[in-house]
Amino acid sequence: MKRVVSISLGSSSRNKKVNATFFGEEFEIERIGTDGDMNRFRQMVAELDGKVDAFGVGGTDIYVYVRERRYVLNEILHLMDNAKKTPFVDGSGLKNTLERETVAFLQDTGIVDFSQKNVLLVCAVDRFGMAEALAKRAKSIVFGDLMFNLGLPFPVRSEKTVKVLATLLLPVVLRLPYKWLYPTGDKQGRNTPKFSKFYADADVIAGDFLLINRFAPVDLRGKIILTNTTTEENVQELKRRGVFQLITTTPVIDGRSFGTNVMEAVLVTILNKPPSELTPEDYFSKLKELDWKPQVQT
Repeated sequence: MKRVVSISLGSSSRNKKVNATFFGEEFEIERIGTDGDMNRFRQMVAELDGKVDAFGVGGTDIYVYVRERRYVLNEILHLMDNAKKTPFVDGSGLKNTLERETVAFLQDTGIVDFSQKNVLLVCAVDRFGMAEALAKRAKSIVFGDLMFNLGLPFPVRSEKTVKVLATLLLPVVLRLPYKWLYPTGDKQGRNTPKFSKFYADADVIAGDFLLINRFAPVDLRGKIILTNTTTEENVQELKRRGVFQLITTTPVIDGRSFGTNVMEAVLVTILNKPPSELTPEDYFSKLKELDWKPQVQT
């Protein structure tokens, strides 16, 4: 049996272990949260290195892609210094392929007609494939990077502006402590509504679930949520808040939609190549073999 472990800076309350079969191969998939403790994160990497087939790096990103340019969060990359034998991925290699195709699939099959929808993408730079695909199809779009990551009251309304801001700001912003940019540990479960007008105006709210949920108003009646990493409890809570449709880009396994880092780690194990040698085409061909489709829950 292959073993994939996602070590996350997120809350241990979201831990999960499941067994699943991909391409006839049995996998044990486990997500372990370190409650924002970076020393514990490093220790777990050291303990499991060479004992698992692939690591997923969760609750954070190592790499951020904007078009062809890659930006590195060095603080996070160094958390993996003890991974000498086991390959590791953060999901960014898969996001560009999977989430871009998700948007196209939803439009082409008529599940969501984005041309009639106002979209809020809470953060574009951590899933630029989705950002490009939505910008191409949506009736209107707001990118929330400045609002939800930096706390600045400035909505971004064009993909071109995202690229310009990324070029100017990311080299500086990515030097900040990661905990300033994204909730870790028990902060992930807190809900402090902020910039509620943009949630209210949106028909579709897309992006990282923890970021969506951290600032979302209680009233989400009629909204479509496009995301992943939802637990069974999250699904029930969204229903109570009136969400019309929950669409996850990754498979739901035993009630859990795992992050792209987990699914990328599975694909790395199956393809049996170093992550640096894998291309979007490698991922896409395997996704097609899996007959992957987004999970739609109403």
